[in-house]
Amino acid sequence: MSLRVLEIIFFFYFASHIPITLFIDLQALLPGHVYPQPLKDLLKWYAEEFKDPMVLDPPEWFRSFIFCEALLQLPFFPIAAYAFLKGGCKWIRTPTIVYATHVATTLVPILAHILFYQFPLEPHPGPQTLQERWLLVSIYAPYLLIPVLLLLTMLFSSSYNTTVKAKKK
Repeated sequence: MSLRVLEIIFFFYFASHIPITLFIDLQALLPGHVYPQPLKDLLKWYAEEFKDPMVLDPPEWFRSFIFCEALLQLPFFPIAAYAFLKGGCKWIRTPTIVYATHVATTLVPILAHILFYQFPLEPHPGPQTLQERWLLVSIYAPYLLIPVLLLLTMLFSSSYNTTVKAKKK
């Protein structure tokens, strides 16, 4: 896959993450009156349809990840979107490595929780069957896979890592 194709994928990942964070994810942290009813209904529909109770009643550890998303990641999203849309911005390498490592690390406990936790049926039912668990994993998985791809690109692409070129000579 060409580097430019990856950069466009990364641009869409970061650009799409801005409204997702602002309108969906932050509902777990901010007071209910901040959001209009249609956005609250969208979150409720998603939680019921995909059996994701963590977004309606997040455990404290999950809430801490959302807090990091708001405080650390959200300011980075438009910067990264710009850099990857423009392409070849070497200055984005270090912040992207920090971002990718942080996000990939947070996804491990989230995915483990989805796969192994015995979710209650009340008040918000979680996944009970293996099929429901894997469906929910498939929704969260891109937030692990794209950061890993970002990390590998920043570490091993000669366009972003000048030491890769130096070693080839």
